[in-house]
Amino acid sequence: MISPKQFCDFLEKKELSFFVGVPDSLLKYLCAYLSDTGKDLMAANEGNAVSIALGYHLATGKIGVVYMQNSGLGNATNPLVSLVHPDIYSVPMLLIVGWRGRPGIKDEPQHIAQGRITNSFLDTLEIKNSILPENIGEAETAIIKAVEYMQTNQAPYAFVVKKGTFEKYQSKNTAPNKYGVSREEALKTIVPLLGENDIIVSTTGKLSRELFELREARNEGHSKDFLTVGGMGHASSIALGIALQKPEHNVYCFDGDGAAIMHMGAQAIIGSKKPKNYKHIIFNNGAHDSVGGQPTIGFDIDIPAIAKANGYNLALNAETTDEISEKLKQLQLSPGPSLLEIRVKKGARSDLGRPTTTPIQNKIEFKKSLISDR
Repeated sequence: MISPKQFCDFLEKKELSFFVGVPDSLLKYLCAYLSDTGKDLMAANEGNAVSIALGYHLATGKIGVVYMQNSGLGNATNPLVSLVHPDIYSVPMLLIVGWRGRPGIKDEPQHIAQGRITNSFLDTLEIKNSILPENIGEAETAIIKAVEYMQTNQAPYAFVVKKGTFEKYQSKNTAPNKYGVSREEALKTIVPLLGENDIIVSTTGKLSRELFELREARNEGHSKDFLTVGGMGHASSIALGIALQKPEHNVYCFDGDGAAIMHMGAQAIIGSKKPKNYKHIIFNNGAHDSVGGQPTIGFDIDIPAIAKANGYNLALNAETTDEISEKLKQLQLSPGPSLLEIRVKKGARSDLGRPTTTPIQNKIEFKKSLISDR
């Protein structure tokens, strides 16, 4: 395994000292080290990160380092092909890509297809790539070759990172979270107050896992819940697509701060369409909780004010269970689109399970329940 410090120190020796990206669980120790040293810039999404690195190169002539999960290559494709590619602006850039869903390694369903196509997808994008070696000596040799390639060809290069490549690094950032309610406690407050015909679209990550387990504990079915296990940032748009077609149902989007920030433009479209049945609840813990707890800017921005500026009819916030109950009732009585930001503490139960149904099974059951309402 590679020490994150040794890896970054060597990159800096090769004048690669600007880091920007979106965290990934396979890169969490690298991200933790970068965060502690103040060397990273957390982007809203991977395409945003690529564009920031492009700007860095234009301003300095140096090569930026962009880190991401392989699922983020979708977000990054447009700037990589339409801007960075040698046929356009020809910009050198080092990509560090976590390889979720690597063939032969058990992983979650949303990563299977992406893992299978990661290398061929980079080839299709015409980005030279290789697997990052798992010891520092070989990694340094690979970095030297990558830098030579980027400088000679003025083109990006990608390292694909396998699970376990980086040594464990314990973050020194132990700033306390001042909010007392957990995301799961907030869910346990909200779900019993919803109507039996209300629809939930929950975002990717631990929130959907907690919702699934809550339904199981309450001996309730899952037919009214769409668990968005992949596609971070798109739950709010899925919910909009449903809300516009099912005006007789209240549609709740259970979102996260990182996901909402990743594709915040969706809120402008939601606000412009004015679906009266749209209820947007953002569980804000100021962190990318599912991939290592790296900080977002969730606590640094005014989420309700942003929603109001985007055309939401009502935007509220809450921090305690009593406030959650009170504000939820206001949300339910108000014509949408309406939003409730709930500030919660980081973390989840260590024994939190995963849905026992597949995404296909979830889709079939959910779709059947909606279509049968016609």
